[in-house]
Amino acid sequence: MPTRQDLREHLVRTLIAGEVATPRQNNLLHYRRMAAGNPYYLFGLNLKGSWSFEEILSMMAERCGVDPDPAHFYGDDTIDPELTIAALEAMAERLAEAAELRSRVLIATGHPTGLLPVHLAIGRALSARGCQVLTPANGWSYEVETAQGPRDRHIRYIDGVAMLSGGGSLHHTHDAAPMEAMLADLAAKSGDWPDLAIADHGWAGAAGQAGITTVGFADCNDPALFAGEVEGKIAAVVPLDDNVLPHHYTPMTAYLLSRASLIA
Repeated sequence: MPTRQDLREHLVRTLIAGEVATPRQNNLLHYRRMAAGNPYYLFGLNLKGSWSFEEILSMMAERCGVDPDPAHFYGDDTIDPELTIAALEAMAERLAEAAELRSRVLIATGHPTGLLPVHLAIGRALSARGCQVLTPANGWSYEVETAQGPRDRHIRYIDGVAMLSGGGSLHHTHDAAPMEAMLADLAAKSGDWPDLAIADHGWAGAAGQAGITTVGFADCNDPALFAGEVEGKIAAVVPLDDNVLPHHYTPMTAYLLSRASLIA
């Protein structure tokens, strides 16, 4: 089990935090698009504030650890590993509470190429403690626009973790529509409303917007979830690079589950 210092060094060494590979220009573009109210960058959240570009940059410097200098236009950006670890510890408190109460939980990821093993491990640990991992709207489908034209996408579960699938592949998505469909399915069934959601991207945003206690992960180019945390719609957001090699997240996952008393 990694110590806090071991984990900090690992996060920096594997570029999960510290100097990350997410380009600064991409971060600033996403901040501007969120400020303009582009739904793709709001992740299903109906934010109360007007959130100017300057406010978003300042908030991301505080919550994520990006460079606060608005004149830094190009190159790499940063995520403060201390903020990552602190947010993991806050998430662990919510997981421990869910385990103690044997809560109903939803688990979903829009980053199956990176974060899927983290979500799978959380789901298995909570299930082992008696939590009910919900799988609503399995197979629900809709049409999305891609560079190749319209394509069908549907919700697919792997060991209780919801993802977007199509054409035999699992897909990256920011979209809130799949989580909204899951919640609509649950709303039609009495007694199955979730107590906790563990997610990212639009899966997390839509859950938080619906009033569900939500914890999740977000990269430094995903400001909406951090704004949702500021406004009290998201309980905890862990800042990290959300698409490094999956095995690099193993020590982080072990630390998280250990802090939640879900593994010895």
